[in-house]
Amino acid sequence: MRWFNGFLGRVASSRFLCECHKGVNYQQKFGLVNVKLKWVKDKSLDAVVAGERDLRAACILVSVISSLSHHFVPIYHLCRHRGQLNLPQDLKLSTFIRKYPTIFHESHVLDSGGTRVPAFGLTPEAVDLHQEELNVIQQSQKDIIDRLCKLLMLTKHRILPLQTIDQLKWDMGLPYDYQDSVVPHHPGLFSVVHLPDDRLGLKLLFWDDHLAVSQLRKSTVLQQKETDIKNNCLAFPIRFTRGFGLKRKCMKWLEEWQRLPYTSPYTDASHLDPRTDESEKRIVGVFHELLHLTIQKKTERKNVSNLRKPLSLPQKFTKVFERHPGIFYISKKGDTQTVVLREAYDHQRLLQKNPLVDIRERFASLMSKGFLEKSRGLYKKMSGADLENPSKLVSRDQLSGIGYSSELELDCILFSDYESDDPAHCAS
Repeated sequence: MRWFNGFLGRVASSRFLCECHKGVNYQQKFGLVNVKLKWVKDKSLDAVVAGERDLRAACILVSVISSLSHHFVPIYHLCRHRGQLNLPQDLKLSTFIRKYPTIFHESHVLDSGGTRVPAFGLTPEAVDLHQEELNVIQQSQKDIIDRLCKLLMLTKHRILPLQTIDQLKWDMGLPYDYQDSVVPHHPGLFSVVHLPDDRLGLKLLFWDDHLAVSQLRKSTVLQQKETDIKNNCLAFPIRFTRGFGLKRKCMKWLEEWQRLPYTSPYTDASHLDPRTDESEKRIVGVFHELLHLTIQKKTERKNVSNLRKPLSLPQKFTKVFERHPGIFYISKKGDTQTVVLREAYDHQRLLQKNPLVDIRERFASLMSKGFLEKSRGLYKKMSGADLENPSKLVSRDQLSGIGYSSELELDCILFSDYESDDPAHCAS
């Protein structure tokens, strides 16, 4: 009888453990799979993203042209930077540039065969605005360095490929030439290293505890309950699009999820089971912090898709954007997906504006003005008489010293029609 009772006890214990195991699986499945919140269009945040692609491409071209002493660049040289512009493949680069005559001024250069080649410089307004941008960047050096440090501090080994940083530099407000203008001037902070895959990476050499504080942690004093702060159960600010309906089951799960312990994105999270809600809260915290490092609190989804290993994240980590529409909004404007941090905006207004954002808004206004004026026929293409006027042309000798005087370089890009810069001919 004692043996039989012991057997029954082991069976009951086994059943109990089995039920617990099933319960854990159900909770993990409920937390990470079953709860799906619908995507609802937000016109205000879509408006924030609209036009970003053209603005970014134009600003990159402004930086490229300004980096050359002559400030007049043949179209074939600009084509080499096409891969950074993220423009539609079927859009000719010259067509895009000519859309904005208040930014870019068109002239021509003569190649080795005496053929006219379109070349583009900057208008005085664009030059002045770009100089203001450089002044703002110079005055914001400490902020730029701190944000670059914090980006590297988010990673497991404090290293990121330069290619990955390049994808984020526009959103983070880094100088176009940060590898030359920022990194070499801080040898005690940064080092360019060779990665195992033969790429170059940027390594952080000094850990600053004062920087290793997340934005959510900084804002807890004013926005969180004292008991939650004491228990480290920090909640993310939540906003939903007008008309967003949250089911009772989802609301209950979200309330419980918000009360889970908060793991700082700057601390080791290897102890967390990636199948749990607590781990998911850490992932949300990582991207919440990453978006706070950007100057407009947004970035394209593809820019973070290759951060899984550096940030020690599980597979399919970007699904947190869909599962938390009260924290992140995914805009589908511009044939891409852009992740926007909801709390940073009041409708279309950015609550905390970096000085560079003001410069970009003025660039956008100048572009819009030129586009409208061009559509009204206020800008005329250079006439044949003007093209024959030597004062309207830039010779090969005038371009010497900036990399365009090479006979081989000029001859290798001779096209049958220089008015065409089909992407097939443009190196990216």
